[in-house]
Amino acid sequence: MTGTLFIVGTPIGNLEDLSPRAARVLREADVIAAEDTRSARTLLAHVGGAEARLVSYFEGNEAERAAELAAALHGGKRVAVISEAGMPGISDPGGRVIAAALATGARLEVIPGPSAAIAALLGSGLPSARFQFVGFPPREAGARHALFGKLAGEPATLIFYEAPERVATTLGELALALGRDRRASLARELTKLHEEHVRGTLGELAARYAGAPPRGECTLVVAGAPAGPVELDIEAELRALLAQGLGPRDAAARLVIRTGKPRRHLYQLALSLRGAKP
Repeated sequence: MTGTLFIVGTPIGNLEDLSPRAARVLREADVIAAEDTRSARTLLAHVGGAEARLVSYFEGNEAERAAELAAALHGGKRVAVISEAGMPGISDPGGRVIAAALATGARLEVIPGPSAAIAALLGSGLPSARFQFVGFPPREAGARHALFGKLAGEPATLIFYEAPERVATTLGELALALGRDRRASLARELTKLHEEHVRGTLGELAARYAGAPPRGECTLVVAGAPAGPVELDIEAELRALLAQGLGPRDAAARLVIRTGKPRRHLYQLALSLRGAKP
């Protein structure tokens, strides 16, 4: 018989948030695949009595390790997967081993646990009936600007993960794309001693963190677009930028993040509006 794969939610800071069911599964597992084996040992010491073989499972070895874990499942083993914090597979490794396990016919059992996204959403005070989890924005500027432009008209509350050193840049770009007056909240150190929710507008938060990055793990929650269509007259905006003395290339770059349109498309339009040929 094939074994069972357990996707185990673990605390995002406070060890008391580990559920009794999760603790039992970790004690009974034959193999535990952990994103960070150091934090996993701390967790297992808290659980007590866990005798499973502990293996590393992170982005760099995910493909190879997924095959090994699938083989263990095929042999009838009980395999648990944990991330450094929260739910595996949510902006963390886990998807590959789930797919490999299902391909072997193994049983899959998800053990729910803490989620930074949900904790930050509820702590923000923003509407929670409908939300979109975006995860980490792309690091490449063009892809990031295009994404933010496409999200400008999204009515659902938006949830982002972001590294502390990139928070100020992301807030500034979101303010440009979504509007400086859009309500937002930055949550950090969730469930820990210094948990904090800083609420305000995107413009206010961008100014606050411009010279002093926040400390700790950060989750950014942004209000959705107001009711009613949000229309931007792209030609009028380009004409205004060209009238200010910007060249077609710079004018197009200004609108990429506000519209989500391809830079080349905006550049060609700016050229035509200026009366020049590509």
